[in-house]
Amino acid sequence: MNFDLDQEHRDLAGAAGEFLSASASPAAARTALEEGTGARPGRAELVKSGYATITIPESAGGGGGSVLQLAVVAEQAGRVLAGPSLVSFARAAVLLEGEPDRLAGVADGTLAVAVVDDSGPVLDAIGADTFLALRDGALVCGPGRVTAREPIDPTRGLGDVGLGETVTLAPDAAALWQRAERVGRTILAAEGLGAAARLLETGVAYAKERHAFGRPIGSYQAVKHMLVDVYVAVEQLRSLVWWAAWAAGHAPGELPMAAAAAKAAAATTLELAAETVIQVHGGIGFTWEHDAHLYWRRAKVDRFLLGDDVAAFDEVARLAMREETL
Repeated sequence: MNFDLDQEHRDLAGAAGEFLSASASPAAARTALEEGTGARPGRAELVKSGYATITIPESAGGGGGSVLQLAVVAEQAGRVLAGPSLVSFARAAVLLEGEPDRLAGVADGTLAVAVVDDSGPVLDAIGADTFLALRDGALVCGPGRVTAREPIDPTRGLGDVGLGETVTLAPDAAALWQRAERVGRTILAAEGLGAAARLLETGVAYAKERHAFGRPIGSYQAVKHMLVDVYVAVEQLRSLVWWAAWAAGHAPGELPMAAAAAKAAAATTLELAAETVIQVHGGIGFTWEHDAHLYWRRAKVDRFLLGDDVAAFDEVARLAMREETL
């Protein structure tokens, strides 16, 4: 099966990349880290652009598009370390599918939603005013008190959330929650793909221009092999991301395996890419002024969002073994 993008998706990627790079960038992420400012382009601008609400139905004011379309945008967001994450919008679109009024609030920006998982800090908690959580199998919604986390990656808006008084939206929502998590993992992996691909481009460009002993450092086998390893990992991740995004809309039975595989691969690939680029750049690679550490920070945070890579690999193994016994 061909999981490559068609021209419509490529056009969407180009337009999204142009919009996002106009305000988001590693420089903006560095400023956010230094001065405590918010992520860019910011929640309001993402909603206004329509990119964040692609998967919300048109009847609720969204784009009525697919998870694959949102993943295309998410890849571009990852390249420039844009925030807040499109993962939060993707999960909210699934969890609130039976709540048209609340969905409309997400689509027009009057509701700033974040999703509270059982463990770890909450993604995009900073700036959110409405929180969704699973409590005793029920989907609940309400306000919350946010305590900001140390900003390892300020574009992720991490915080601990103490829920206030909530209302129950769905009494038996375990399956719905799981589906939203898998869609979220897919979009998170797409953001990781964009970041890793950008790092690879940065490393290759530097290996061509930096000379040592009269030769480009990219001509040395050790450097060349490191970058090739990243290239292979990025292309493998690309296939997994497009598979998971496609499965979300066309083959829901394949989504559990695809989303877990994409999540696991994204965590390891982005970390490999960041560490490799730091090493390729040598002395300047780990300096504050270089962009590499900003992507490294993203890799360290994303590895533990929506379950860590170990849990994701374990899920892939369990699903594969179950299929073997059927």
